[in-house]
Amino acid sequence: MGADHRPLVLLTGASGYIGGRLLKELEKAGWPVRCLARRPDFLRPKVAASTEVVKADCLDRSSLAPAMAGVHTAYYLVHSMGSAGKFEQEDREAAQNFADVARDSGVRRIVYLGGLGNQDQALSAHLRSRHEVADILRSSEIPTIEFRASIVIGSGSLSFEMIRALVQRLPVMICPRWVAVKAQPIAVEDVVAYLMAALVLPVKQCGVFEIGGTDQVSYGQIMQEYARQCGLHRWMIPVPILTPHLSSLWLGLITPVYARVGRKLIDSMRNPTLVHDTSALTAFDIKPKGLREAIERALHHEDQEFAQTSWCDALSSAGKPQSWGGTKFGTRLVDSRTVQVSVPPASAFAPIRRIGGLNGWYFANVFWWFRGAADLLVGGVGLRRGRRDPHALSVGDALDFWRVETFVPDHELGLVAEMKVPGRAWLEFEVEPNSRGSVIRQTAIFDPAGLAGLLYWYMLYPVHRWIFSGMLTEIAAVAGRRTSISSLGA
Repeated sequence: MGADHRPLVLLTGASGYIGGRLLKELEKAGWPVRCLARRPDFLRPKVAASTEVVKADCLDRSSLAPAMAGVHTAYYLVHSMGSAGKFEQEDREAAQNFADVARDSGVRRIVYLGGLGNQDQALSAHLRSRHEVADILRSSEIPTIEFRASIVIGSGSLSFEMIRALVQRLPVMICPRWVAVKAQPIAVEDVVAYLMAALVLPVKQCGVFEIGGTDQVSYGQIMQEYARQCGLHRWMIPVPILTPHLSSLWLGLITPVYARVGRKLIDSMRNPTLVHDTSALTAFDIKPKGLREAIERALHHEDQEFAQTSWCDALSSAGKPQSWGGTKFGTRLVDSRTVQVSVPPASAFAPIRRIGGLNGWYFANVFWWFRGAADLLVGGVGLRRGRRDPHALSVGDALDFWRVETFVPDHELGLVAEMKVPGRAWLEFEVEPNSRGSVIRQTAIFDPAGLAGLLYWYMLYPVHRWIFSGMLTEIAAVAGRRTSISSLGA
């Protein structure tokens, strides 16, 4: 099939971990791609010029028809683990909308990535939902290829980041029962290879394929192999306690996995995820890697500037935008200040571009840590997501408990809050040249939700003002000699 005659491919989840990698492979192979995105402005900077990005949401059926027009194969890589509500209901609704509109639009094939797990056993809510979504997609009567995978090993993957952080930070690990559960981990490169191969699989072979690496190991053995490759000696002490809730809070403090996702992840880890049907090995010309090679490759990519994609890149990693009981957002409250620096805009913007993650927030970092810990305790994202690269940013990147909403090199950085607050919050930085060098403007914006939001803003305003003022002063000190500062309060 010539590249010029290849049919159109629709990709959902392109901002996520697997979807982001699959997108690059599709583009590299010359497939015409249309990406479905809730926030197209976040995704457009990351796609090739030939790739189309359309605004749509699987929870909004009316938005899907334009995205499906002319599509031959549709990848469904959507899930709601980050949802603060009933994620099973959201998964069910999104899959039904997608299946119905795909059928009505004449889509010829659906490719879906789900999870392993024996349906004859009591599955976790997450794995049960993964299987239910597959059944809904198949109900469309469109030929559907379902891949069921165990944990994915790759730089930036949710499971690998959890394992990496635990082993790196804890010389002695108190291990709950899930650490002994068996899995069949698969390298992210092999997952993407299977997804790519699904494009040309004969229709008569469409069905369910269980995919995994060559090794069936416990989560404890995965951690031990990671420690061995990193030259670390770790003691693992098994205990019969630690509920999923307690384990998820513990993970949130130690690893990049915040409490809400951690709870669902740990709940799923009580189920063995092993390959029993090996038909994928004969249907596809793919030889999966073993655990040792998968970790070696993940570590190799981790040593580069940043992972190709990360689990927290997906907008869904923070759940849906918060809704406060239908309360309308009130008038925005603003705290803005400027500082004059005697350096050009590029130098003035440099410390702003490096803000967050391991670089910190320049001032009162211990308060930022406490705010992140408090956010974790109420099911928020906390600070553990960090940032993907210590120097580079792009629209859509996760940045601790913020998300990059706008980014103009050497001029503007806009962050939207994803921590738990009674309203909506933004933090913006702008750099403008003038005759004496540059002016840096920092603006904190809060849209309060009712009385709770107003109380939140005014009770914490003195602390926020102190922290933001100190931050701007330190940014100016890093950028160059500070000459003057002015401030405009709310």
